[in-house]
Amino acid sequence: MVVAERPDPAADGLSEDASWVDRIVAVTGWDPQRTRTVDWTAVEARLGTVLPGDYKRLAELFGFGAFDGFLQLSVPDAPFKSSDIVRQSQWLAEWARAHGNRLWEPYALFPAPGGLLEWAGSEQADRFYWLTEGPDPDKWPIVMSEEIPDSWQRFDGSTAEFIHRMLTLPDHPFSTARYFDVHWFQSYRSLEAAGD
Repeated sequence: MVVAERPDPAADGLSEDASWVDRIVAVTGWDPQRTRTVDWTAVEARLGTVLPGDYKRLAELFGFGAFDGFLQLSVPDAPFKSSDIVRQSQWLAEWARAHGNRLWEPYALFPAPGGLLEWAGSEQADRFYWLTEGPDPDKWPIVMSEEIPDSWQRFDGSTAEFIHRMLTLPDHPFSTARYFDVHWFQSYRSLEAAGD
């Protein structure tokens, strides 16, 4: 195996006021021209809520895939229900109606007011949610849970800030920076054509 050193793309040419999304593009070396069109009006109507703006930009730029092979972004129209933000949310809501919210205590599950709305998962069964409190989705905090009881952690920042910090800060609770010096996004676009 050959390991090629490359300069840190996050430090290359970004202004101090670059957005968190721009920082993720830089740190992963992602081509920002690779965008997809999403009908957010239709997605948000099906979901029953407006979504955070930076999440929508991430979904357009990156699509279906995972950051550092760890954090899988749930996006509209993903080929699998568990990766599709709308279908997964609907399935979880149906499950909670039938079985209760015990798995998410002390929180309720969306569409309950202030409920949890899942936007990502990890390959280690960690779950990442927005706490849908308040009318402005750009201000929704993030709560995370490992697959053990009472493991909730809260992050008061945007979706893109959370992902960037996960990629770059070794002391982040779900850090990939502890394990990798170079960061990437692995697109699953070939799976998008496969469908369910």
